[in-house]
Amino acid sequence: MFTKQICLLFFALGLAGTGLAAGESIVYPAKPGPGQGRHVVFLSGDEEYRSEEGLPMLAKILSQRHGFKCTVLFSLAPDGTIDPNNGGSLSDPAALDSADAIVMLLRFRHWSDEAMAHFEKAFLAGKPLLALRTSTHAFNYEKNSKWAKYGWNGGLWKGGMGKQVFGETWVDHWARHKQEATRGIIPADAKSEAILGGVAEVFGDTDVYEAYPPADAKVLLLGQALQGMKPDAAPADYRRKRSSDKQEQGINDPMMPVAWTRVYKNEAGKENKIFCSTLGAATDLQSEGLRRLIVNALYWGVDLEVPARADVAYVDDFKPTMYGFGGFRRGITPADHALGKVLRDAPTKAPAKPPAAGSPAPK
Repeated sequence: MFTKQICLLFFALGLAGTGLAAGESIVYPAKPGPGQGRHVVFLSGDEEYRSEEGLPMLAKILSQRHGFKCTVLFSLAPDGTIDPNNGGSLSDPAALDSADAIVMLLRFRHWSDEAMAHFEKAFLAGKPLLALRTSTHAFNYEKNSKWAKYGWNGGLWKGGMGKQVFGETWVDHWARHKQEATRGIIPADAKSEAILGGVAEVFGDTDVYEAYPPADAKVLLLGQALQGMKPDAAPADYRRKRSSDKQEQGINDPMMPVAWTRVYKNEAGKENKIFCSTLGAATDLQSEGLRRLIVNALYWGVDLEVPARADVAYVDDFKPTMYGFGGFRRGITPADHALGKVLRDAPTKAPAKPPAAGSPAPK
C-alpha cells in the first residue's frame, strides 16, 4: 500500500510539472511572476481559426513567463478528443468559478445550461474578458432560449453579447478572406497607451473584419488590408461598400478597427474590463506584436502594471495549422498540449460539409 501511494505521489508531481490534464481540460501551474495567485481561464471553441491550438500556446506563456495559473477548456467529441465542430461542448465549465480573467476565441457556441450558467456567473461577477476574432459572434441560441440575448443575432441584446458587451457583432469580411492579410497600425492618439508597451509590428494572415466599436471604446489598432498574405505586402487600394449603410469608401480609407478596449457595466452593476480584437487565429498569433498586445491586455484587465516589454517567447515550439473549416487536427486530446510537448502532426480532413439549411452562413 505504501509503495502504491509513493507511486501515485510521483505521478501527480509529474503531472504538475507538465500541466495537469484531467482528460477534459489542461491546467498550467504558475511559475513565480507578477500574476501569482491569479487564475486565467481560456475558452477555445471555433470551427475555423484553430483556437484549440493558439490558446494553449498563450496559456503556456502566461503561466511560465508571467506567473498566472492557466486553464484551457475545449470543445470535445464523445471520445474525449478535441472537436471544435462540437458547438454544444465546453469541457470542465466549473473552472470558470475561480477565474480572475477569461480569454476566449469562440464561434456560434450553443452550450448546455450548466456551462452557460458558469460563464454568466463569471461575467456578472465583473471578470475581465479578452475576446478574440470570432468571439464577436461567440454564441448562437434559438430565440426562445433562456440564453438568447447572448446569441449573435437575437434576444434582448441587438447584436448579442458581441455588440452589447465586446463592442461589435458579426458584420462582414471587410478585406478579401484568405487573400488579403492585415497589418496592425497604431492610431496616433493611442501611441502613449500603456497597453501598447513594447508592441511594434503586428501582422495577421487573417483578413480585416468590418467593425464599428462604440464611442466609449479606445481603439488600439487599425487594420490595414494588404495586397496579399505576406507581412511586406503593399496596402490594398480599391473601393467597396460598407455593410452598415451601403456607402462606398476606400478599403483603407478609413481603416477598420481591429483591437480596442472598453469598460462595460453589466446588469449586476459590476464593471467588466473588455479587450476585443478581430485578429487572433492561431496563425495570427505567430506575430510577436500581437502576442504582446494580448499579454498586455491581460495585465490591464486584472489591474497589474503593464510590462514595458513583456516576454512573449514561445514556451514550446509552435507550428499552427492554417485556418479553414474542417481543417483541425484529428485525434488530439488536451494532454497533447502539456508543457514540454510540441503539438504532434495529426491528420486533417477536407473542408466540412456545407451547413444544414437554416443554419448561419460561415463567417
